Amino acid sequence: MPFAIDNTSTVPDPTSPSRRVPAWAWALLAFLLGIGLTLWLAYGEKQRDIRDARHGFTAETVKIAGSIQTQLEQCERLIRAFQSVFLASDQVTADEYARAYQNMQTNTEVRIGLLALAYAQRQVKPDGDHFPTLLFAPQPGNEAIRGLDVATQPMNLEALLRSRDSNQVAMSAPFRLVQSGNGNKHSDGFILRLPVYAAGQVPTSVDARRQALVGSIGASFRIDDLLGAAIPRDPIALADVTINDLTDGEPRTLFARHFDAPASLPAHVVKVQFGGRLWSVTAHARHDIYAAGNWKTVLWVGGVISMLLAALTWSLASTRERALVLGTALSQRVVASEERFRRLNELLPCLVLLIRKDNGAIVYRNAVARERLADRLELAGLPLSEPVAKDAAASPVAGTMAGTDIQLQAADGSLFWASTWISSIEIDGTPMWLLVASDNTVQRQLTEKLGYQASHDSLTRLYNRREFEARVQTLLASPARDDGALLFLDLDQFKLINDTSGHRAGDELLAQLAAVMQEKLRPVDVLARLGGDEFGVLLPGIIELESAVQAAERLRRCIEAFIFGWEGRTYTSSASIGVVMLRNASSMQALFTHADAACYLAKEAGRNRIHAYAEDDAAITHRMSEMEWANRVRDALRDDRLLLDYQELHALQANAIGGVHIELLLRLRGEDGGVVLPGAFLPAAERYGLMPQIDRWVVETALSQLDRLHPDGADLANCAINLSAASLEDEGLFDCIAELLTEHRVTPQRVTFEITETVAMRDFAASSVLISRLRGLGCKVALDDFGAGMSSFGYLKNLELDVVKIDGSFVQNLAGDAMSQSIVRAVTEIGHLQGLQVVAEWVSSPQLLAMLAAMQVDYAQGFALHHPQRVCFQRNGND
Repeated sequence: MPFAIDNTSTVPDPTSPSRRVPAWAWALLAFLLGIGLTLWLAYGEKQRDIRDARHGFTAETVKIAGSIQTQLEQCERLIRAFQSVFLASDQVTADEYARAYQNMQTNTEVRIGLLALAYAQRQVKPDGDHFPTLLFAPQPGNEAIRGLDVATQPMNLEALLRSRDSNQVAMSAPFRLVQSGNGNKHSDGFILRLPVYAAGQVPTSVDARRQALVGSIGASFRIDDLLGAAIPRDPIALADVTINDLTDGEPRTLFARHFDAPASLPAHVVKVQFGGRLWSVTAHARHDIYAAGNWKTVLWVGGVISMLLAALTWSLASTRERALVLGTALSQRVVASEERFRRLNELLPCLVLLIRKDNGAIVYRNAVARERLADRLELAGLPLSEPVAKDAAASPVAGTMAGTDIQLQAADGSLFWASTWISSIEIDGTPMWLLVASDNTVQRQLTEKLGYQASHDSLTRLYNRREFEARVQTLLASPARDDGALLFLDLDQFKLINDTSGHRAGDELLAQLAAVMQEKLRPVDVLARLGGDEFGVLLPGIIELESAVQAAERLRRCIEAFIFGWEGRTYTSSASIGVVMLRNASSMQALFTHADAACYLAKEAGRNRIHAYAEDDAAITHRMSEMEWANRVRDALRDDRLLLDYQELHALQANAIGGVHIELLLRLRGEDGGVVLPGAFLPAAERYGLMPQIDRWVVETALSQLDRLHPDGADLANCAINLSAASLEDEGLFDCIAELLTEHRVTPQRVTFEITETVAMRDFAASSVLISRLRGLGCKVALDDFGAGMSSFGYLKNLELDVVKIDGSFVQNLAGDAMSQSIVRAVTEIGHLQGLQVVAEWVSSPQLLAMLAAMQVDYAQGFALHHPQRVCFQRNGND
């Protein structure tokens, strides 16, 4: 009988031996597939472990390079500190140099690897410039560099010349230092160089710098010590570290350290540039860096699962034919899925989605989309109904894509920005949207960061002046402009912290105060740093002036209560605050002018207080009249109507220097003939730049009439002359004093120049130079009003003084205030230790005289001893 094919059924007969596949074959196949999938997953997990380990290895290398960079920058700060010593003095003595080095010893960070700090002075000889080493510290161990000529060391000289021409720190090539003796190392150290120019303006051109060079400061460092301190003793991922100098082309090994056997992976190299030299940090990973990982666990678990899968397959393969048919259908579905996967490029790194147009159903998401996006994607968040999608649908060219930026929800619930392209396509006759997106969150964050930096202060993270003014202008232009207030804050004596502890301390104080003030404001209030130590606060919705003053008082109290610590010192701070209602100003310029005037009056009233602007405020009116006072002072200078009074200082101790000591006090004769005290006109003179003229008039008048100031005439022992802050910036005043002393044959020891503590600290470097030059003439210098600001006894140590005058506020409260007694006693004791004479001001009673004498104060000055009198040569019948 012919063989017939039954086409009625496509299901194979499971009982037919020729068609049935043995169950063990299916089980083996399942096992192999499971093992294959396990190996694939384990490989992926191992690659992930390798990436993580590689990241840790490179991060550790970058950290070492950063540590080296930090060490070098600390070395630069050290040598710049010593450069400032030479800038502050025309002639630095060996004792001053040793004291400066001793002060540096308190900072251990800048002493790593330091061998010596040396100063080489330029000497011009017929064969060229020579630079013998004159000063160096420490002395022990560095005797070999005494008198060493830098010109004999080519690498050292090359760094000196580069620093001379650039006025920047320059690093020498590595070479054997003379302190190393006859050791085997050929390059065990290097030297950092900074120039020292002649006094005056810092030269700006190369030729000018070469002409102005008087010497060079060099700091020598041991390479092993400096670099060894930057490298951890037992790193986690590093097998070895090598540091090479690449500056001259051929790599030159500076330092190397081996920790463990290296892995067979490329080295990681990080470059460090400093002082004109280029270094490279090269590191290899440890051999066991990839020993730990989860891929072995994946293999073990995958093997167990594969065995279970094989057992299950064995069981299923031996069931009825229906299971076989079901398996065949599943296999066909898998094949179809794999085909679709290949067609749609499953591994595309972008997010790819197919969305039906008729019902909005998402019919496909590629692997990246499934990983990044949430399981249930809100279609409302997609721009399918927006014009961009409509443009794509209406495009005459098939597959044309329209782009836009949208926010998508990630699998963890967070939102991220994506650049999205949408195209209208058709698959198997079904209209669909093809959506392709790529994550651009980083680019948007960068844009937002740039916007933030444009509107915020980088130090305090508050709004900057530009953004603050924009917000004030917006509120002034709104209908609610009458419901608001502006606060203007200026920190009191902030410059003293910069001068005593450095600008880093000042910056940290500003940042901490910004955070403290922010806590005292409402969410709607706007706090901004306007510049320096000035802050502004915009208070919207404030109707009553009393509410604005209360807000200002909260800020004042929180600033006053804040205690700032820095390097073992603590500081208190305060602020003067001006308050003005927005309705009191017709423009933003007027608003800021009123606020600044109110803040100024708060400072004038004693600081650490609040002043509210009012149109009928007498103080504001007085402030506005300062311009008129400035004109009156100019007229008095022109008409010779300035007057001098003197007040005597009396000795309290038997060993005090004898003779009459006086202090000159300035007065002004008004147009009506009356005498005007300095408190009425000096503020205007200071504000409008008239103090240099006034100071010169006082100095010229006093020195030319020195023997006609007091009834004792030529027997007058000493005359004290006050110098204002403007004297520090008057470059010609010193020459004027020197000429007058010579012209009028005045003994310099008979003249004392007084500079207030706050003026001296306003520009410490300029004050130090002026004081040193005045004492060089033979004159004496007194520090007046000591203790008026945030005082530090370090001033007495760092300034070359002869006299310290205790601020009268402490003397006035001496009888009933134990703190004032302690301060006066401490100033006296420390002043005597420095070899200074101590003077107490504002002595108003015999009781105070007795207390001051018991405290060993040298001199007293005040109404209890002598009321000011007109100088003799200006007296007439009415004086």
